[in-house]
Amino acid sequence: MQVISSLAMKNYLSTIRSANQFSAIVYRDHVKAFEAFTLSKYNLSLDDFLVLVKEGKYSIYGVLSDFTFYLQNEYRNKLSTNTLRTRVRVVKNFLEYCDVDISDAKFRLKVRLPKGVRNNKEAIDKDDIRDILNSCSDIRLKTFVMLLAGTGCRAVEALSIRNKDLDLMSNPAKVNLRAEYTKTKQDRSVFLTKEIVIQLRRWLDFKYRKHRSCHTIEDGSYRTEYITPKRHVDDLVFAINGKPNPRTLYVEIATMYAAMLDRIGKGDREDNQRRRKITLHSLRRFAKSTISDLGYSDYSEWFIGHAGSTYWRKKISEKAELFRKIEPYLTFLDYSELEAKGADVQTKVEELETINQRLRERDTMNTDAIATLSDQLTKVMQEIEILKKQQR
Repeated sequence: MQVISSLAMKNYLSTIRSANQFSAIVYRDHVKAFEAFTLSKYNLSLDDFLVLVKEGKYSIYGVLSDFTFYLQNEYRNKLSTNTLRTRVRVVKNFLEYCDVDISDAKFRLKVRLPKGVRNNKEAIDKDDIRDILNSCSDIRLKTFVMLLAGTGCRAVEALSIRNKDLDLMSNPAKVNLRAEYTKTKQDRSVFLTKEIVIQLRRWLDFKYRKHRSCHTIEDGSYRTEYITPKRHVDDLVFAINGKPNPRTLYVEIATMYAAMLDRIGKGDREDNQRRRKITLHSLRRFAKSTISDLGYSDYSEWFIGHAGSTYWRKKISEKAELFRKIEPYLTFLDYSELEAKGADVQTKVEELETINQRLRERDTMNTDAIATLSDQLTKVMQEIEILKKQQR
């Protein structure tokens, strides 16, 4: 943990931490960069600098412009354009918290930030996910990847799941996500496919199996013994030892995932060389896109935890029924389920072809009947003309 000497920074981060602890960690890095800037540029500590700014010794807009230039040079090729913009805006927010008056209009006019960059995220399909799952040599990683692809959860949301959050006996099975680890700070439940339920049970059986453990004793020698871990309701599903923070656990899982992608040749990076083209978040995008393509756009927003439309409201039973319709499309390795779905689709195709053939036959019959009626009508009209001539 970094030591923070600035009283103003401590107070600011304390306020941020009360709302979101993780945000406070990120904001600390941004403000620490500004503190390094004030020491380098003005040879002043952050608190001393704030006093002089409030006294009007420095133009705050000029300071923020210089800070932007400082970041572009000091962190060349280390900060993305979007991170640089965020850092300047966080510092602006920090200065406003410290009672430094900043006009938004003047800030936009006098502090020129580099334009944000939006990279095109590479899409993955079911075949890509199937390759990734088949390449996971670690059962924990395989279970985690399948859970993300089949539920659209964020990585930390999935890592925060405890044993007692799983409801594998309901139909359909579901998992509860705790509010403190969701982005919206609202708890929610997510349905689980039958395939995920089977995989979760396999992982939990493996995790709590009787196995050999080797550890060091007091005299420095090693002792080997067989142990059977006790299953506690508060254990994190994807934690092996102890009760780590889900965000700490994320680093371990993400490292394993990246190594696996490199091993199978899917670890290519974006042009900035910082992020990979395929990430854990790609699995979330797959789930959202798959459900939307089936025609359930509003449902997809609810499914992955977005606010969605304020007018879209369904009972939980109706949501469960919709989930049963999309479940086959979020199934990856359960080939019996996939084959059954394929057979069902083939049956429907055959039924449609039969109906189409009957309609064609009916159309042909209708055409013949219309032609016959037309001939008869023509004949009647001719007879009427003959009668008219005779009457004359």
